[in-house]
Amino acid sequence: MTCDALDESIERDAPSPRHSRRWVIVGVTIAGCIVALTGWLWTARPAAFFPTPTPQPTPTSWPVARRFASPEYGINIHMWWDPWAAMRRDWPLIREAGFTWVKQRLAWQDVEGDGPGRYVWAGSDRIVNEAEAAGVNLVFRVDHSPAWAVPTAADAEGQMLPVDATAFGDFCRAMAERYKGRVRGYQVWNEPNLAREWNGQTPDPAGYVAILKACYIGIKTADPDALVISAGLAPTGSTPPVAIPDTEYLIGMYKAGAAPYFDLLGLNAPGYKAPPEVSPAEAANPENGYGGHAFFCFRHVEDMRAIMEQYGDGATQVAILEFGWHTDNRPEHPDYAWFAVTPEEQADYLVRAFRYAREHWSPWIGPMFVWNLPDPQWEPDNEEFWWGIVDPFWWGRDDTDTGAWAGGALRPAYTALAEMEKP
Repeated sequence: MTCDALDESIERDAPSPRHSRRWVIVGVTIAGCIVALTGWLWTARPAAFFPTPTPQPTPTSWPVARRFASPEYGINIHMWWDPWAAMRRDWPLIREAGFTWVKQRLAWQDVEGDGPGRYVWAGSDRIVNEAEAAGVNLVFRVDHSPAWAVPTAADAEGQMLPVDATAFGDFCRAMAERYKGRVRGYQVWNEPNLAREWNGQTPDPAGYVAILKACYIGIKTADPDALVISAGLAPTGSTPPVAIPDTEYLIGMYKAGAAPYFDLLGLNAPGYKAPPEVSPAEAANPENGYGGHAFFCFRHVEDMRAIMEQYGDGATQVAILEFGWHTDNRPEHPDYAWFAVTPEEQADYLVRAFRYAREHWSPWIGPMFVWNLPDPQWEPDNEEFWWGIVDPFWWGRDDTDTGAWAGGALRPAYTALAEMEKP
């Protein structure tokens, strides 16, 4: 959006009596005084008479995000509902592995679910405090609108968004005001190119840009230095109404004017069956056994980067918000078993992915977030369980009944990432 320059003027009508020369002379004198006074006011413009109008925010009103190392090292965490596990186990794991970034989901519903302005910040306050104590950069992934903020009818342009954009912008501003200088960045929504992440509706790039813009302006108004990261897009070839391919969706975002409203472009980059060095062309070849589509590989990021450059956005860095490999090869889960790798391959591929990004994607790659340190509630029937770099853990009782950690075994991937050289 652009700033409106508000022109200020003072108009005065000099009296013009019709019946007396004396009054004509007086009128001329008064008019002269008014002209002189008006000139003085216009020159001096004291704030008492002419308060300076508040400028409207524009995409160029705020600092350009600094360049990040290529890459920087991050991990997705799940600490909202289990503070004890987080404090006692997750933060030490993060520090010992050398991660300098963490990303935690913050569901809008969990903060403002009771109604407009009725905030409950306890959960996010705790995570912010713990991230500061651990000395890491925190990114909140913001999504999941409360029921009161879900539109029930299309707007004047026929859009049906998963949130009321104005209410979402207000929430983003309140959140950034509370955590100014303490939260490094905010991811605006997640995988909006999937209907299940778009309130069950056909995905709409222009609609997403509307809520991205609202959140961007809200955040930057409150905390100009905070990073705004666009939503990670799901690599997919599925078509409407269930999804829009991520390449098409990103093109739609740029056509809808998204570029001024994020500091980092967010992408998701699961490796599927392919080692990290496999190119999109190799993955698309069905004879290679990687799934037969270009998006079935970590380097699909390069296809998305090409779109950024096509739309003149090559100066913007990329944040890989989720990437990894999973290890569930059980036949009862055929939708995932076909691209499972061994725990040892998972460890090797994660390290090689960071190395490939450092050697081939510098300087445009920024923070990269491994998926994931698991939620303690996940069990083997949860698909996310098998992407984790440690086993889920919980506070339990050992054989001596003294109280100890149960579960939480380190998987090979954690050890490999902890031992990996991080320039």
